Amino acid sequence: MAQKPSIPKGTRDFNPQEVAKRNYIFNTIRTKFEIFGFQPIETPSFENSDTLMGKYGEEGDRLIFKILNSGDYLSKVNEDLYTSKDSNKMTSSLSEKALRYDLTVPFARYVVQHQNEIDFPFKRYQIQPVWRADRPQKGRFREFYQCDADVVGSNSLWQEVEFVQLYDAVFSALKLEGVTIKINNRKILSGIAEVIGAQDKLIDFTVALDKLDKIGEEKVKDEMRSKGISEEGITTLQPLFTLKGDFGNQIAELKTILKTSEEGKKGIEELEFINTGIATLGLKTATLQLDVTLARGLNYYTGAIFEVAAPEGVHMGSIGGGGRYDDLTGIFGLKDMSGVGVSFGLDRIALVLEDLGLFPETITNTVKVLFINFGEAEAIASMKAIKSLRDVGVSAELFPDNKKTIKQFNYANKRNIPFVILLGESEMASNTFTLKNMGTGDQQEVTLEELIDVLI
Repeated sequence: MAQKPSIPKGTRDFNPQEVAKRNYIFNTIRTKFEIFGFQPIETPSFENSDTLMGKYGEEGDRLIFKILNSGDYLSKVNEDLYTSKDSNKMTSSLSEKALRYDLTVPFARYVVQHQNEIDFPFKRYQIQPVWRADRPQKGRFREFYQCDADVVGSNSLWQEVEFVQLYDAVFSALKLEGVTIKINNRKILSGIAEVIGAQDKLIDFTVALDKLDKIGEEKVKDEMRSKGISEEGITTLQPLFTLKGDFGNQIAELKTILKTSEEGKKGIEELEFINTGIATLGLKTATLQLDVTLARGLNYYTGAIFEVAAPEGVHMGSIGGGGRYDDLTGIFGLKDMSGVGVSFGLDRIALVLEDLGLFPETITNTVKVLFINFGEAEAIASMKAIKSLRDVGVSAELFPDNKKTIKQFNYANKRNIPFVILLGESEMASNTFTLKNMGTGDQQEVTLEELIDVLI
């Protein structure tokens, strides 16, 4: 017997019900993107390796899926290099392309490549899959969708205010209450690194600090020590590990810690602007919270940093994140082009909605009415009626085979089809239809016009 096929770890198949639920989220997010003025683009699933490598930090680079060159991919490998069996050094010879790690860097490449065709500021959204060679676990997959929105070509902090509102609008539309939008600023992290004398270790410092929720205070300190951050500097950081309270109280504490850092004070000013804007405009269901340990570990953020946490009690990683990247396009040769963007984690959002029972019951009902098949003549008459229903937007279908009626009704029940039509000899003679409500069991005899009125 042939071995049962399987799929790679960290990937999934989706049945019709799951696809319907995912489309519900896609459509909700897409609608809000367009209401906020974003325009859709798409980029290739894979990019040239040099477009992606070096943009996500050392940890990110290790998670990029490389694609072997076509044909005899070993032919370009130097003999000495091949003999050494050093896969890291061989990679550039074996692979010139890679699957995209996120949508932001490809977007930056798109902006630079098409800069003469774009009207700035350019607001784009993009909903496509990305790939990461991560260790699969609940809520973390190797292939998953991102739903991104970015504005490039504007330094205005009103864009950050709008993104907080966008998050709130999407999660409110999904009926997902209790979401926390965490915010920090890379300038504050730079200021802290300056204060503790670790300017040259900013990335090491932020990558370690970003793990506070995952590994705890002591292990974060151990990692900082291993990266060469002094004990005196770690002691200076102590207030950060216990910093709590509302936005204003945390800002006051930060002003004390960062009083000698101009960069840090600039970050505080930016956070205060965003907080004031949100306090003035208000949020429907989400909460804005300052989190000075938030670093996200990515090299390209230069200003505000966002991360969205699921409601309390739901065990899930972040369901969204983003930030400002003033110099991202500079790595592709386009200087002085500031951008800011956020991403929605579709797969994690779906898991949260599932856990909380927030998917509408009707979204998986893809067919509204099923016609019972009584034979060839009845099937022809049914297909004519089905065409009329489809013409006015009613999803309808005919059971394809003339099987026992009970089997056809069971099929309708299994698919949660709400209505069934019986069109037999007597109905054909009277030019009517017997409509059965599968939920209540009620039946009524109707004309085609009446049937349309009931189903529309």
